[in-house]
Amino acid sequence: MISLAEAQSRLLALVTPVAVEIVPLLEANGRWLAADVIAKRTQPAKTLSAMDGYAVRAGDGPEWTVIGESAAGRSFAGSIGKGEAVRIFTGAALPAGSDSVVIQENIARDGDTVLQNDGVPTVAGDHTRPAGSDFKAGDCLISAGMRIDAAKIALAAMGGHGTLPVRRKIRIALLSTGDELVRPGDPVDDDHIPASNGVMISAMLAGWPVEIIDPGIVPDTLNATRAAIANARGSDVTVTIGGASVGDHDLVRPALLAEGATLDFSKVALRPGKPVMVGMLDGTITLGLPGNPVSAFVTCLLFLKPVIAALSGALDPLPQTQSATLGGNLPANGQRLDFVRARIAKGLVEAVGTSDSAGLNALSSANVLIMRAPGAAPAQAGDSVDIIRTA
Repeated sequence: MISLAEAQSRLLALVTPVAVEIVPLLEANGRWLAADVIAKRTQPAKTLSAMDGYAVRAGDGPEWTVIGESAAGRSFAGSIGKGEAVRIFTGAALPAGSDSVVIQENIARDGDTVLQNDGVPTVAGDHTRPAGSDFKAGDCLISAGMRIDAAKIALAAMGGHGTLPVRRKIRIALLSTGDELVRPGDPVDDDHIPASNGVMISAMLAGWPVEIIDPGIVPDTLNATRAAIANARGSDVTVTIGGASVGDHDLVRPALLAEGATLDFSKVALRPGKPVMVGMLDGTITLGLPGNPVSAFVTCLLFLKPVIAALSGALDPLPQTQSATLGGNLPANGQRLDFVRARIAKGLVEAVGTSDSAGLNALSSANVLIMRAPGAAPAQAGDSVDIIRTA
């Protein structure tokens, strides 16, 4: 067995990012940027008012004569002189000659005369947003390899962009193997189980830049497994679920080898999820995940999502860990890196359910995984632990 860190490193070493395409802003959401986004304009282009009030010259006052109005999109065309003010609204450009804003709460107005009534002298820059205070033309707004979200889409739009360069969507062939499986919702007897893993992993990838090909349940025969793998040629990643161990009915490994695949590794020192299989077949990455649902869930987080992110050009494709405070005790850990189903609430994280790798009830209650190092001593409430969020 190899460590998780080595397994992830060897998997990502197989990755070459896919081709770049230019897409409208909204289509870029959730995808990774393929090139730096450079500002085409300065924001704000002019110094703007940050509040409703009156644009004035600092040091004037406390009394001014109002000579006009400036609103967003309709700037005052003239210039302010000594003792003059312009009624101004939030987001409007400061008129020429002015350098500050007196907010309307501190002004008493009588016709065209306004009087500042708070006794505080105006200072240049009061209640303004200076030109270029957000960004300037030529600035790098978003770096290549970052994942696009709503805020970055808004930033790109404000920077003058209507499209973004991203990696194309990743084609995933998702093969659920096993004679014991029936389609979700179909009648099921005591010798069979609903095929939950395929829909679970597809749901985990919702919002990700993927195109999932799911041919249905693959029977436990070598010929059927080979045919499913052969038909998945042309995908970027072929994911098999189940059949990745070494039992008599675990046919993924012999099927891959019979099709000409080169296997890199097949066992990882983690729990749950030891029987993970990684290789290459005609330029397609093959990823064999365990059939137990919790194992499939954990290895999707640790292997499938990172490989999709890497193919998409992510700067850092691996899941991010963070620290949390234990709300309960944990026993000593065994000799494999363990991912304990847990729930974080009100700043404390506690294990939920049992360690059964087929236990979906506990998994559905969890929102994080606690990472327990091999051979870790018992942990007490109040200790700091590393966690990975599951959504």
